[in-house]
Amino acid sequence: MEPQIAVRTSRPTRRAFLEKAQIERFFSLGWLLLPRLFKPREIKRMRRAFDRLGRRAERLPTGGDYRGSRFVIDREGLHGAVRIHRVVWCGACEPVLAEYGADPRLLRPVAELLGSPTMNQLINQAHFKMPGDGVKFPWHQDSTHRRYGQPVWTDVNGRGSYVQTAMAIDAMSECNGPLRFIPGSCRLGHVTNPDYRVPEELAVTLTMEPGDVVMFGPYTFHSSEPNRSDQPRRALINGYAACGANRRIYPGCGSGRLLCAD
Repeated sequence: MEPQIAVRTSRPTRRAFLEKAQIERFFSLGWLLLPRLFKPREIKRMRRAFDRLGRRAERLPTGGDYRGSRFVIDREGLHGAVRIHRVVWCGACEPVLAEYGADPRLLRPVAELLGSPTMNQLINQAHFKMPGDGVKFPWHQDSTHRRYGQPVWTDVNGRGSYVQTAMAIDAMSECNGPLRFIPGSCRLGHVTNPDYRVPEELAVTLTMEPGDVVMFGPYTFHSSEPNRSDQPRRALINGYAACGANRRIYPGCGSGRLLCAD
């Protein structure tokens, strides 16, 4: 009997998710907004998961690990209201959030920005900004948190090797702590000078509707102020590294998982 030889058949070429101009904008401006990427019914499903995480945080005496997620919280006084800074690898506690973190609508554009169909997901975080809770994030580059310049990180693609995504769960308005970006700061590379002054006068405030997603690179300076409205402002943050870039173990049951956009 003749031995069988596997025949590799080529698949039809898939149409690119992003246009060339969008990719160029990402690397020149520092971010890319993709409106209405997720449908209202999907956002409603994720919002329910956020509600459950919020109720769980209220019952926890202190921050820490719970069911594979890490709750970063504090309280105003011994029995005061809980303030949720973030839930790290929230998809362990609420699998629906891990499910959407691996959604092709995120992975395909991220793959095109990374230049590779495969990636490691390092971040799957639920960010809460509730009215009056005071949660804010000062100006920073995500490259600092990825440990750029240290042995645990290598820029394997020469363009940062990391893409962060933020999905609006609630509307992000001018007054509820929206994301702010410094245009063109991505071209600075990783800034190590402690005396560097972020040119806040150039900041662009990004408003978003539920289901919108913004993608930005590791060198883009960004921040957000406290929520000064009477409405919540929550976001699902997912971050992806090019394979071979990261050697650090991140908290959360499932962090670092290998994903493929194909």
